[in-house]
Amino acid sequence: MIVEVDGLVKRFGTATAVAGVSFDVAEGERFGIIGPDGAGKSTLFRLLATLLVPDAGSARVLGLDIVGDLWTIRPQLGYMPGRFSLYPDLSVDENIRFFASVFGTTPARERERIAPIYDQLAPFRDRRAGALSGGMKQKLALCCALVHRPALLLLDEPTTGVDAVSRREFWDLLEALRPTGLTAIVATPYMDEAMRCDRVALMQEGALLAVDTPAAVAASFGRALFAVEAGDRYAALLALRRYPHTASVFPFGASLHYTDARDAAAPADVSAGVRAFLESEGLTGVRVGETAPTIEDSFMARMTAPRVPRAEGHGR
Repeated sequence: MIVEVDGLVKRFGTATAVAGVSFDVAEGERFGIIGPDGAGKSTLFRLLATLLVPDAGSARVLGLDIVGDLWTIRPQLGYMPGRFSLYPDLSVDENIRFFASVFGTTPARERERIAPIYDQLAPFRDRRAGALSGGMKQKLALCCALVHRPALLLLDEPTTGVDAVSRREFWDLLEALRPTGLTAIVATPYMDEAMRCDRVALMQEGALLAVDTPAAVAASFGRALFAVEAGDRYAALLALRRYPHTASVFPFGASLHYTDARDAAAPADVSAGVRAFLESEGLTGVRVGETAPTIEDSFMARMTAPRVPRAEGHGR
């Protein structure tokens, strides 16, 4: 195990940001921490990066304790915080050379490791970092985090605030690094990015709701799910919140995702009942059909379920 977290707790005054989480990350794994803003992801990353001291529990990174061995751990980490934190007045090349020098190496010596990223940055090598686009800033930050060949890469919401194309390109770069055996822990609020991880931990209010493969998390939804479309989606949402058989209903893209409170009801009867109810409410263009649950559906279901105290375990 590259990372072993056991009952980790971090409080800020009366607020608990990380509430007794436990999980393991294996060598070479791409592990996702998935959750909304305020879930505790960044605090967890700062703990693993030895920038914060836990109030309870323990964590070992690369076999070393994050409190007692922080000076041994830090040179072996590549850490990319959520905010762009490079030097905006230095050029692309100057930033890369600076971060390489901090760890006693040079970009030329590490060319093989950073080549997939640096090749995309090369046309802008003399441009100030502050003048780069959002996507190119993220690529530069990744390059600087990798230039010293870290054993573990910590990426805290690396694609937040950049366009969809840049997000996809960033994850393609991570995929290009997979043959090197690099272990990466990535925090993201985007469920499509979660599907590109080997395993994910769903995090909410400082606690882990689940740790499993993305496919297993999606499959754990455990009940029939229906996609509902109507000419006026918002009116349909309000109407279904009044429908006496509704267990849950959430906007999902151009449709609504609906679950029925009647466990024994046949899917065809549910679809027909929902369609008839919405049409009786004056909605037009109503279509209802079963759909496969996604990791986002499972996350929403777990977020709204009553919280039951339990031992977290190590997520394997």
